[in-house]
Amino acid sequence: MTTIDGEVAPGFEPVREAFAANFDRCGDIGAAVCVYRHGRPVVDLWGGVADPETGRPWTRDTLQLVYSATKGATATVAHMLAERGLLDLDAPVAAYWPEFAAHGKADIPVRWLLSHRAGLAALDRPLPLADALAWDPMVEALAAQRPLWTPGAAHGYHGRTWGWLVGEVIRRVSGRTPGRFFADEVAGPLGLDFFIGLPPGERERVSRMAYRSPSVDLTALPVESVPVELREQIAAWRDPNSLSNRAFAVTDPAAIDFDSPQVQAAELPSSNGIGTARSLARMYAVLIGEVDGVRLLTPTTLASATEEQASGKDRVMLFPSRFASGYMLPTKDAPMTGPTAFGHTGRGGSLAFADPEHGIAFGYVMNHIVSGSDDVRATALTEAVRRSVACAAR
Repeated sequence: MTTIDGEVAPGFEPVREAFAANFDRCGDIGAAVCVYRHGRPVVDLWGGVADPETGRPWTRDTLQLVYSATKGATATVAHMLAERGLLDLDAPVAAYWPEFAAHGKADIPVRWLLSHRAGLAALDRPLPLADALAWDPMVEALAAQRPLWTPGAAHGYHGRTWGWLVGEVIRRVSGRTPGRFFADEVAGPLGLDFFIGLPPGERERVSRMAYRSPSVDLTALPVESVPVELREQIAAWRDPNSLSNRAFAVTDPAAIDFDSPQVQAAELPSSNGIGTARSLARMYAVLIGEVDGVRLLTPTTLASATEEQASGKDRVMLFPSRFASGYMLPTKDAPMTGPTAFGHTGRGGSLAFADPEHGIAFGYVMNHIVSGSDDVRATALTEAVRRSVACAAR
């Protein structure tokens, strides 16, 4: 049985139970979960093994790469700039980044970048990984890229390109890279252990990831054996030229080793944020209310940031999704705690979000990356949070 460390406030014991069950029954190797309610931490738990190869234990200060949960941090930077009057989300991207206007993109507003509506989810010609990590070559390629659908007419998850697109607007407006801005204006003042571009001295604290394939590989089954509702998606994943595959193959080779020191040190504002569950929960708590006298966004800015911008069938993922300006919004399958929630998932299981209606901010990070729909770990935790809040309201 895995030892669980940390603290849980009275009434939130179901979260500890769900967290322990994730190790005992759901395959967690090393993980942490943190929950804030009304500006104070009520759950702060961690346990397991940070490095499956060496047996290094997961401690209070272990850092974890969270893949696309990074997008929530990057979106927050954009909205801070908007609140300061430095960035107009409804202005054309080209007003800040003139080269972006090529190939009919002159009128695409910044908000369409944030909400995955720009039609720039993939590149016609993927770049060498070294060029992507160097920033400027990728930005130049995206500026020269033609949209893959009529901008604004549909949305499709810009899983990789989103970070360079939004990040370059942040850089042009602020004069700082998104990782530097986040470090200076968010992580530093709030005391967050979260980095977009890992400093060399933090490397030894980072957990090593382990990967698990789905229990059933649907792409290997005969078409007639695939559930009807999944056939379009599975056909797309089988086709290397589909948009679903190309969106995650913007580098050559397409596979990226996110345990690599070079990848962790670079700034990939869509996908290589590294930090603690505690820091993610605290960031979201400061978005929806005051924590230790600090609030990141006014209620007016937050309302604009979290207003739905896109919903329905996703052109890349081929299932329904909902987006605000940079944040994911709940769907019937999204593991959040209520209809007002906003945040972002990350590949393989990580999740961070805020729920203003219930005063909840949540962060869950783990090193066992599980592919497929059979991963219930984050859902189990959010359901336990929901039960705890419901009991407290009685």
